[in-house]
Amino acid sequence: MPGYASIGLLAPLLVVVGRLLQGFSAGMELGGVSVYLSEIATPGQKGFYVSWQSGSQQVAVMFAASIGVALNSWLSPEKMKEWGWRVPLLLGCAIVPFLFRLRKSLAETAEFVARKRHPSRSEILHSLAQNWRIVLNGTFMVTMTTVSFYMITAYTPTFGSSELHLTSMNSLIVTLCVGASNFFWLPIMGSLSDRIGRRPLLFGCTVLMLMTAYPAMLWLTHQPSFSRLLTVELWLSFMYASYNGAMVVYLTEIMPSEVRTTGFALAYSLAAAIFGGFTPALSTYLIHASGNRAIPGMWLSFAAACSLAATLFVNPSRAKPTTDQLTVVE
Repeated sequence: MPGYASIGLLAPLLVVVGRLLQGFSAGMELGGVSVYLSEIATPGQKGFYVSWQSGSQQVAVMFAASIGVALNSWLSPEKMKEWGWRVPLLLGCAIVPFLFRLRKSLAETAEFVARKRHPSRSEILHSLAQNWRIVLNGTFMVTMTTVSFYMITAYTPTFGSSELHLTSMNSLIVTLCVGASNFFWLPIMGSLSDRIGRRPLLFGCTVLMLMTAYPAMLWLTHQPSFSRLLTVELWLSFMYASYNGAMVVYLTEIMPSEVRTTGFALAYSLAAAIFGGFTPALSTYLIHASGNRAIPGMWLSFAAACSLAATLFVNPSRAKPTTDQLTVVE
């Protein structure tokens, strides 16, 4: 994109439009992918299957962090500002043809094909309006996931360099380790939720986050170091992955079948837009407003409290296996 000096206000506006298109694309995919995985899962393994929706994102986190580490090792700061920052964007574009090919090769699930009639757009909107409470509950259930994910991935490099005064390399290495930790724990906890149920993990992880997020950040900021940042981030990663491994599949189970994909995507996207996406900016603002570098831990605790309350309000009887929720509209 040409800079502000070349095309004026049009430059930031076009960047925002591009980012919005990326956001709409991600929002569309989240619901469809999660529900698709839940419908192709073998009996008793829905948590394990659906956890790979989030697990696959961690591969992207690790890849992006690795690119950052490599570029910072090979290029001078001047070259990074001049053209190095474009490399990850070009690599991101290169994967698009593969994604189109992958999407075309996927067959519809047996559950979807079995439906004799699919609801129209107006019927879906009507059903969403009727089920607004469960969508709202779902939004608050996703809050802890989106806030913690943005905190431990997108915000870590900024927090590490600007607030803890660590090197960019240290922050990127921590981000790489967080991605690996998430990738390790997500399928394990998704599988555990198949064995012990979703709600014990949802309650346990939200309470743990509520109790430990701020003390952990306080310990980190009291004496900042690479080892402390890595320890805190890995602890937050464990809680994020443990909660998310159970939450995503639970969200597919509590949504009414006729709006399962749309309701899931709407709840997840609202949480990401309202809570998660603003986490880096809000954390920076809160630090400067309060003078307390540990204050992002309070934001994490607030997100955990929202998700804990939402889990309490969800009627457990709604969470049935996805295939049991199939409703054929005559």
